[in-house]
Amino acid sequence: MTKTALITGGQQGIGFGIAQALYEAGWRVIVTADHANDTPSVQQAMATLPGASYHQHDLADIDRLDVFFDTIGPFECLVSNAGVPAMVRGDMLNMAPDSFDRCLNINLRGTFFFAQAAARRMLATPAGVYRSMLFVTSVSADVVSPDRAEYCMSKAGAAMMVKAFAARLAPHNIGVFELRPGIIATPMTAPVADRYNARIADGLVPAARWGQPRDLGTITVPLVEGAFAFATGAVIPVDGGLSIPRL
Repeated sequence: MTKTALITGGQQGIGFGIAQALYEAGWRVIVTADHANDTPSVQQAMATLPGASYHQHDLADIDRLDVFFDTIGPFECLVSNAGVPAMVRGDMLNMAPDSFDRCLNINLRGTFFFAQAAARRMLATPAGVYRSMLFVTSVSADVVSPDRAEYCMSKAGAAMMVKAFAARLAPHNIGVFELRPGIIATPMTAPVADRYNARIADGLVPAARWGQPRDLGTITVPLVEGAFAFATGAVIPVDGGLSIPRL
């Protein structure tokens, strides 16, 4: 039986790296994001994943979730990856409420209610089939960046959300995991690439390189296929050692 994975933000960056890995592993892939179907990144992603489907959806729109899930049909895996950065990096004492609201509304509120709806759909499928939910958070869930505190707070909240889902769904053969990427080469990090290049060169990342979306994709496959089912609730750093405490 071909299993289906639903990936939020799967048209680019980390989400696409995960979508590509699951597609190559034989999964049917459904991608959703807040972009029109004719957006170049969407068209390019769908051309690379023949047979995959794309459905536009805004995570902040929690009132249309039933319509969305009725449209896409059954699935065995949710990869919750979509999110937004701080609107402006700068002194947190000057943070604007709209940047705070945007991060919390999408990265936490929207992500939670989307996952809640997905979990309800999963519980309606036979319990003998292993299901999974993976949440892409960030090292920023634990490592603070005062110049984007709103983003860090949203990811810290998401980390607790993952634990709550893991505890709630464990009796139903649904594994829940948190992936915490570090410095990954994506459109989100492109504007600060020079800054991170210098810091990586200075030893910030023990692996001495940028992470790639593919790094998360290769980790995802065994997780969603049940190889780590009894490790549900685990937090998996995907950061080249960035989050290892060092002297």
